[in-house]
Amino acid sequence: MRLALAQLNAVVGDLEGNRERIVSALDEARSAGADLVVLPELAVTGYPPEDLLLRPGFVKGAREAVEEIARATDGIVALVGTPWFDRDLANACAVCADGRVAAVYRKHFLPNYGVFDEHRYFAEGRDLLLLRLGDVHAGPTICEDLWQPGPPASDLALAGAQLLLNLSASPFHVGKAEEREEMLVTRARDSSAYLAFCNLVGGQDELVFDGHSVVLDDAGEVVARAPGFEEHLLVVDVEPELAIGRRLRDVRRRELERSRETMPSVEVVDLGEPPQRESVLRPGAAPFEPELEQMRRALTLGLRDYVDKNGFSEVVVAVSGGIDSAVTAALCADALGAERVHCVSMPSRFSSEGTRADAARVAENLGAHVREIPIESVVAAFHEALREPTGGGPEGLTAENLQARVRGVLLMALSNTDGWLVVSTGNKSELAVGYATLYGDMVGGFALLKDVFKTDVLRLARYLNERAGREVIPATTIERPPSAELRPDQLDEDSLPPYDLLDPVLEAYVELDRSREELLEEFDAAVVERVLELVDRAEYKRRQAPPGVKLRPKAFGRDRRTPITNRFRG
Repeated sequence: MRLALAQLNAVVGDLEGNRERIVSALDEARSAGADLVVLPELAVTGYPPEDLLLRPGFVKGAREAVEEIARATDGIVALVGTPWFDRDLANACAVCADGRVAAVYRKHFLPNYGVFDEHRYFAEGRDLLLLRLGDVHAGPTICEDLWQPGPPASDLALAGAQLLLNLSASPFHVGKAEEREEMLVTRARDSSAYLAFCNLVGGQDELVFDGHSVVLDDAGEVVARAPGFEEHLLVVDVEPELAIGRRLRDVRRRELERSRETMPSVEVVDLGEPPQRESVLRPGAAPFEPELEQMRRALTLGLRDYVDKNGFSEVVVAVSGGIDSAVTAALCADALGAERVHCVSMPSRFSSEGTRADAARVAENLGAHVREIPIESVVAAFHEALREPTGGGPEGLTAENLQARVRGVLLMALSNTDGWLVVSTGNKSELAVGYATLYGDMVGGFALLKDVFKTDVLRLARYLNERAGREVIPATTIERPPSAELRPDQLDEDSLPPYDLLDPVLEAYVELDRSREELLEEFDAAVVERVLELVDRAEYKRRQAPPGVKLRPKAFGRDRRTPITNRFRG
């Protein structure tokens, strides 16, 4: 059987646009001689559609889009991810063939952890479906159905499925593609079945979907793999009847069947006879990218899709001469092209000549437009306005934050004037401990480095230079000790532990939910106590931060939901 996996970049809510993308993929798959094409989970609506699913008009529009897609299935079978209402709403796979919806499979396991909230919207499916194409029996599943060991995959295998098909919208974090494929290998081996996994690709608010669709044989060996972070139609010939020999030798399936008192009923849908072929199409496996390249591609894809899908044409970045703003500007230019990136330097009387020069140099290296707007006169006006109310003028932290807020006001004024999206430059380490100014450096429409620890920002800076084969980010920017430059001779380490000590504690506490007692056994006690105090106190700031690319297993926002009013410490 010739199988096509259509790794598409769907847009949430764009029913007409997604329908056109799907029909175009069907045409391409048909031209390649495919018998069956698999689309990603909820490809019709985009993923996750969230509360759009509570609108009857949206659900009805999705149903109409599926029916139009079905009418385009002359000579090909399409498995289309869509919401499907029939007494209740399901996350479903519509089996489209011969111009109609021939059958519907409903997702069994609805994830309700991390970024997922599917119990809010969908009812669980119970039924099993087998598709017969000639001598091949294929069983559709949807995302989490295959993450769970056992049913429905094991029940489909017991019912005779030689090929498991999985429609998925599996979000990215660094290393996720490799972890996910290891799990899929186990499912293929346990089921003694070929397995085809079709994943969504593209950015949706904080989430990035990485693609890496894959076809495995019954021994878990990769038959073909699509590249990551880009749309792709993977077309491959599979011979799942070869799994029969393994099944005859593997008695585990028989023991499993004997142990079951009853077997679930399975609907079998006959989809005709595929043509015979003399040659076998095997496109090979696109490699997994190294870690830093995965990070770069996820960040640029997430930014590009956020900008383009929301109708922005250009972005503006405040460049300070520091490492965070330099990496942000470089990634913006990588994602959008330098002509769509505007860099703004806003020096104060505390800005050094070195950082002012580096701010201009990074823009020049990128080929991006740059302008300098000194803020001293604006800050002075605020000081004068606040002299009487504060009894002499702002001092200390108030004066420092005032500078950051002046910069935020100027950035938003440029955004309002020119329609540019403000991309903020703060990193995960700063956001975690609250080392950021509300309505100041936190201002913006998208926080690109929101889920990137400071130590990883430094790694990315060096990698971007290495990848470009030239100095994109000035060496002086990379080597200079980090500073907000809001007071004389200020360094980040005046307020925070060194980042190489801070980030491991943050990872353990924020991402792994390690307790105070566990952290004290592994890390310096003073660092632990200081970090936990700062993290817990800064939750109210994080709630007001812009969205940003989810890059790690637990990101602030959708993943980590901690109460602001909260007296638990530890």
